Formats: sequence, structure tokens, C-alpha cells
Amino acid sequence: MRDETLTPARLYAGVIGAVLLVAGLIGFFYSASFGSPGEVDAVFGILDVNAWHNLVHIGTGALTLLFALRSESAARTWALAFGVLYVVVAAWGFVIGSGESILSIIPINTEDSVLHLILGLSGFAAYALTAPRADRRQAASATA
Repeated sequence: MRDETLTPARLYAGVIGAVLLVAGLIGFFYSASFGSPGEVDAVFGILDVNAWHNLVHIGTGALTLLFALRSESAARTWALAFGVLYVVVAAWGFVIGSGESILSIIPINTEDSVLHLILGLSGFAAYALTAPRADRRQAASATA
């Protein structure tokens, strides 16, 4: 880690990245079916998954972890981008409805959409709670 500062955005990216990565791996124990949407099963009886959904979780989790490790400004920017992405996915899920599929391959239910909305809004919060680097430098020099 080049920059060791732990900010809300970095914490968010680290925790959410790790959780998504693990969730994607666990999801394969429930459904490893690639299809449209193929065999769908609910992880812990709650969240609908198939292999495509699991790969999305693994990919976004790994990417989010990389941003957590890169720098605080990268984590802050990614928290905003991730927030936008997941709010859009949540809205898409709510519009098409429970039991349907995003892009005809990724199964979605209401619980998935609620979780995606929470992840997206949390990304906005992490972005907002992490001051830009220049602002922190000015605050530190003012107190010195």
C-alpha cells in the first residue's frame, strides 16, 4: 500500500470488496450453471445466483479490493463509481421485478435489488465522508 491512510472510502472498498469476492465464491456452491439464466439457486435461501451472477460478484469484489489497496483518492473515486453502478443495477432490478434476469443471464430478486441499493448508497456515503486529499492537507497545516 503506497498510502497508508485509512479513510471511509478505503474501509468501504476493503470490506465490500472482500465480502463480494467471498459471496461470489460461496455462490458457486449453490449454482455453477451458466445459462439464460440456467439453474438458479438462492444463497442462504435469500439471494438468487447462477454462475454469471457469481462471476460478477467475484469481478466487482476483486476490482473493489484493488482500489482499496491503491490509494485513498482511488478508493474515494471508486466508491462513487461503484455507488452509481450498484444504484443503477438496483433500479434495473426493481423495474424488471423479482424472479427476472438482468441482461437475460443474471437472476435477480427483490432481496438482491435491496442489497444492491444498500451497497450503492453506502458507496455514496463513503465518498462523501472521505475528504479530498487537498482538503485534509489544508486542515492538517492549519492545526500545525
